[in-house]
Amino acid sequence: MTAKLNPLTAAPALMKQWHTTSIAIAASLEPKLSELVKIRASQINGCANCLNMHSVFARENGETEQRLFLLSAWREAPCYTDRERAALGWTEAMTRLSEGHTHESAYEALKAHFTEEEQVKLTLLINIINGWNRIAVGFGVWADPEMIKAANKAVAA
Repeated sequence: MTAKLNPLTAAPALMKQWHTTSIAIAASLEPKLSELVKIRASQINGCANCLNMHSVFARENGETEQRLFLLSAWREAPCYTDRERAALGWTEAMTRLSEGHTHESAYEALKAHFTEEEQVKLTLLINIINGWNRIAVGFGVWADPEMIKAANKAVAA
């Protein structure tokens, strides 16, 4: 993949705000859940950059290889909690909105396991990762996870 442009240098002020917002939203939920959601959305969107990055981050947060490998088949895999299943179902529903408005059952599961505030936080997280997927795929971005960790520290400072 060849990068078409670097969005961080093309629109630095807005991308810094986007990055800062991304970090804040991701930090509002438990790290393992946040990474599972980002990976699942990135699988659906075919974003190799985000799959690579968030798999590394998930492992660093204690995620197991088994759960990462089974993520695309989470409905059939017994290793996810009901809360995680609700989040993954909502992730799929929100990521696949264009395929039809079939998110009511996903929302019912979401309500059973997430407070209203957490529902908003999760939905924002899903929106953020879908946005990052579109930036990475659209512009051919490939970022080393170590570089992203350094950028996250710089933004937090």
